Amino acid sequence: MSALSADSNVSAGSVHARIEQLLVYPVKSCAGVLLPEAVLTAAGLEFDRAWMLVDQNGEFVSQRELPRMALVQPQLKHNELVLRAPGMLALHVALDAVEQPAPVQLWGERLDAWDMGALCAQWFSDFLLADKSADSAAARSGITHLRMVRFDPDCSRLSDKKWTGGADAENQFNDGFALLVLSQASLAQLNDKLQAAGHASVEMARFRPNIVLSGLQAHEEDQLDVLRLLHTQTDAASADASADVALRLVKPCPRCPIPNINPVTASSSPEVGDTLQSYRQNPQQNGAVCFGMNAIVQAGDGALLRVGQVLAADHRFG
Repeated sequence: MSALSADSNVSAGSVHARIEQLLVYPVKSCAGVLLPEAVLTAAGLEFDRAWMLVDQNGEFVSQRELPRMALVQPQLKHNELVLRAPGMLALHVALDAVEQPAPVQLWGERLDAWDMGALCAQWFSDFLLADKSADSAAARSGITHLRMVRFDPDCSRLSDKKWTGGADAENQFNDGFALLVLSQASLAQLNDKLQAAGHASVEMARFRPNIVLSGLQAHEEDQLDVLRLLHTQTDAASADASADVALRLVKPCPRCPIPNINPVTASSSPEVGDTLQSYRQNPQQNGAVCFGMNAIVQAGDGALLRVGQVLAADHRFG
């Protein structure tokens, strides 16, 4: 059993891990929002990847094409999403605002979405496409203008059933699964390797997890099956803690070049990817470099997750 124990009136799982961070990324590929608590929905944490940027062809855009997206800082405030970026006035977007239907493409999949209007389009275009030089990121990618879109809540987007065991598992504009789970120990091991090679350590922000866990060994999350919320006696007295929560870890997360991008400067350098390549290739993922585990929501739609809560799981065998 993990060294971390839970004061719980329910005994479950051979491994206990504590939620250390909860993060949502309201606009896909922009910076994350660190939260003390978050509502769990069938599609993941509320407002996670609810918005996205698309180019003039309706294709989604990420830091892969425009690294400066990392500098866009969202804030969830009352009934609005507030977006800030260097040199820009804040953009205020009502959480329920939509303008007109806008079909989009995400990883080759056509999805129904809602356009967020001319003001949002201009704000993102001004910040991300201002550099008109021939060697700019926008010029290299062929992007001429941007639109901001909102996921259509009437659209059901399901994760690949090859990994969900046939279960219908929803997500929004995620790369494919509702949640990404990562342990502090996994990042600590990477940083040890980076420092041993003479590189600076990196922050968790590069890996864009939704749930960061303590109390696990490095990459022990790879070996776990279903994370279940343990209800303590204190939780039991809370009206919003009655729901059972089950988060099933279904697929190692293959990594693209985004972790090479410094989220503070938007500059890219290869040492993170190169270091991961040296020890995190996964033969079950055709040799892809994997870091963290994708998860689906098996139970708990409407439950409130909080930093400090304890999740229990058993190791997956076979």
